[in-house]
Amino acid sequence: MAQITAALVKELRDQSGAGMMDCKKALAETDGDLEGAVDWLRKKGLAAAAKKAGRVASEGLVAVSTDGAKGAVVEVNAETDFVSRNEQFQSFVKAVAQQALTANGDVDALANSAYPGGEGTVADVLTKNIATIGENMSLRRTASLEVSEGVVASYIHNQTAPGLGKIGVLVALESSGDAAKLEAFGKQVAMHVAAANPQALDRDSVDVAALEREKEVLSDQARASGKPEEIIEKMLVGRLRKYYEEVCLLEQGYVIDGENSVGKAVELFAKELGVPVKLTGFVRFQLGEGIEKKEEDFAAEVAATLGN
Repeated sequence: MAQITAALVKELRDQSGAGMMDCKKALAETDGDLEGAVDWLRKKGLAAAAKKAGRVASEGLVAVSTDGAKGAVVEVNAETDFVSRNEQFQSFVKAVAQQALTANGDVDALANSAYPGGEGTVADVLTKNIATIGENMSLRRTASLEVSEGVVASYIHNQTAPGLGKIGVLVALESSGDAAKLEAFGKQVAMHVAAANPQALDRDSVDVAALEREKEVLSDQARASGKPEEIIEKMLVGRLRKYYEEVCLLEQGYVIDGENSVGKAVELFAKELGVPVKLTGFVRFQLGEGIEKKEEDFAAEVAATLGN
């Protein structure tokens, strides 16, 4: 049996919001499996349907760059938030985002590509910046979207400078319609994505493992009510519909108008434009998501310093 450490109990408590003893019991029941323990707590009604996002840990900037039917987004990390306001760092991240339009979402290809201005590769200039700015930095990730006809629109939330901020979003709209109107509508959808954080474009795009896990939790919750199996099946259908409305972009309530789903908003926009419009994809980068920050014990650090 796995050892249930205090750190593991704390991590489960942070993720689930459940009580310490309930977390300890959940880990004991699941032999120390953290995800299994979250599900166990949810089945017992002791935890909310938590989204395992990880603690936002890194600093730096997210940047977007678009060129008509193509767009790219990058995340470049640094140690402190001060660097995000450094003009040299900002200039570097902007240039990398522009260069990312040719990298097709491959971070290694981007790092090894020629940096604009002939100063070597992107990785070379990153190394120089580490030396001159005095902080460790990393080119963490990149992604791109492209349509055969239409536009890739973008939006930056918590903007530090034009095209730079804490959350970067790309939205791809396939259409033969007016580019300026597509751009304006695409930016509104991108703003929605920044706010609502969808996990998939539509039902077919939902991660299979995440869906099966959700079905299991919802089924066990429904059976705990003691209702007949045929009623449970109907309950499950309704709860899955709500799940899809929460995670699928096209089924989410559109925050811009507060009345329609995003899918319906696209339909209405296409009707207004007079030509078909298809939302084919989106990308959302939030600075530091999924990276855990080392928790510093300042008192211990000071004591260690005094002891040397």
